[in-house]
Amino acid sequence: MQVVHTAIPDVLVIEPKVFGDDRGFFYESFNQRRFTELTGVADAFVQDNHSKSARNVLRGLHYQIRQPQGKLVRVIAGEVLDIAVDVRKHSATFGKWVGVNLSAENKKMLWIPKGFAHGFVVLSESAEFLYKTTDYWAPEHERCIVWNDTDLAIDWQLGGATPLLSAKDQAGKRFRDAEIFA
Repeated sequence: MQVVHTAIPDVLVIEPKVFGDDRGFFYESFNQRRFTELTGVADAFVQDNHSKSARNVLRGLHYQIRQPQGKLVRVIAGEVLDIAVDVRKHSATFGKWVGVNLSAENKKMLWIPKGFAHGFVVLSESAEFLYKTTDYWAPEHERCIVWNDTDLAIDWQLGGATPLLSAKDQAGKRFRDAEIFA
């Protein structure tokens, strides 16, 4: 397993060591001890989530203002563009975002720490997305920043397509109006 730092140092790309031959492949997708050694993150994971979405489905940008969740995310079928936005007011990277293509083919994972809004858009016909979280989902504390906020100016790689959004994501707040971490 190898860790690659992104433009936001707290957001990490995890590249597993994959063993493959003509029969297929094998890799260790998670090992708490190794993950902590490489990242310095000692948080325990308490919940696993699995979603399947069609092309151009955009989910996010979500975060929990209380009971914040660190997330370790990966794709097991298809490809997504995964986005993390720093919503920690006193961070040097406050309001900045980073995007990483995650796919079944590249097997990369992304560590998104507490204090970040998270979202993704499906670039393939469909995608299955897995994520481990460090706290439980608490809908009463969940917040959403609108995907197309002009202050954030995220390049979602949609190529002019209109994203498919849930009602919750359509009603997201502008970044400047969103409740953030002090």
